[in-house]
Amino acid sequence: MDKKEAFYKKLKSDLEETTKFPTKYLYKFIVPSEKGKIAQVESAFNHLGAVITKKSSKTGKFISISILVNMNSANEVIKKYKEVAVVEGIISL
Repeated sequence: MDKKEAFYKKLKSDLEETTKFPTKYLYKFIVPSEKGKIAQVESAFNHLGAVITKKSSKTGKFISISILVNMNSANEVIKKYKEVAVVEGIISL
């Protein structure tokens, strides 16, 4: 099992132990300040009623994106992390 799969397995276990679903889940990402990459992250949460807030870094090279959205299960949470993981340069917090 590689590091990423081990991380997702642990996250799923932690979420199932500490969270009662459905719940509002807060995703936090840091993305290079390129419109295409920001749009990729935002589009992953389209049509989910997500509240998205963005804040630029002091240098303007990066943007932090916080996304508050209702999730129905730990599997749904992990699915979204995997969906945005393809964005080049993204950091999931």
